Amino acid sequence: MDGLFAQLITAAFLATFIRSLVPLLLTALGGLFSERSGVVNIALDGLIIFGALGGAVTTLVLQPVLGDAAPWAGWVGGALVGGLIAWIHAVISIKYRADQVISGTAINLLATGVPAVILTAMYGSSTESPKVANALPLWGVGELRFSPPVYFAFLAVAVTWYVLYRTPFGLRLRATGEQPGAAASMGINVKRMRYTAVILSGVLAGTAGVFLSIGNLDSYVRNISAGGGFIALAALIFGQWKPLGVLGATMLFGFLQALSIALGGGDLLPPTLVQALPYLITILALIFTGRSRAPKALGKPYEG
Repeated sequence: MDGLFAQLITAAFLATFIRSLVPLLLTALGGLFSERSGVVNIALDGLIIFGALGGAVTTLVLQPVLGDAAPWAGWVGGALVGGLIAWIHAVISIKYRADQVISGTAINLLATGVPAVILTAMYGSSTESPKVANALPLWGVGELRFSPPVYFAFLAVAVTWYVLYRTPFGLRLRATGEQPGAAASMGINVKRMRYTAVILSGVLAGTAGVFLSIGNLDSYVRNISAGGGFIALAALIFGQWKPLGVLGATMLFGFLQALSIALGGGDLLPPTLVQALPYLITILALIFTGRSRAPKALGKPYEG
């Protein structure tokens, strides 16, 4: 036990914790925008995967031309791919008023097959892309050196809080998710707000994918999200659809993921239980937040 405690107060554990936290935080913030507007976004896990693929492929394609600047273009590419896939979810959910959960689930299913087809066609492998020669740079000191999406994630928390509670856009967004009919009577374009929010969720989840593929690793690999989109969705509910609540919830889940890594090589707990620990705690968190107050119009198509 003393050895475990010593592991938890090292710079290496802190670095692992931050790297585990960041994709959850970015994805949950994206989900916050979508669900605050009234659109359920079950597709977060698929958006991470498509963003990761887009980031890696864009970097590989542009690397001969842009050199060291290619990963930055890859970040933009991954974020745009995430936004594009989220736009598809928005069209299905908003324009055609289809079941939002089914639409999101369909995107997650596509994310299990489409990347393999693209990778096979481009690189002859269905499981991973070639390694990028230059990934995103690392900033920091010693073991606490991270790629730019890490710093962007923490900045995004402050920006999201400000936008949500201190700007007209945030007021319109919250009104759209609570009382869309009343919002429309005040001149707010409800559908436009929802489209904007869902696409923004895709951009942020896509950035989470970019972090995983070219900001943390140096390639895209199959199942790169490891179910992170679903944990982020749980963190969003656990955090009561609030930016600071989301930060706290993702810190908890990120800590548990880092702890599972720290325990993975030890004998304190069975390896299977160690790997399942973050997901078990996620389920327990959802059980104990059963009375969470979601936006009133969440999941309800707008007929106006």
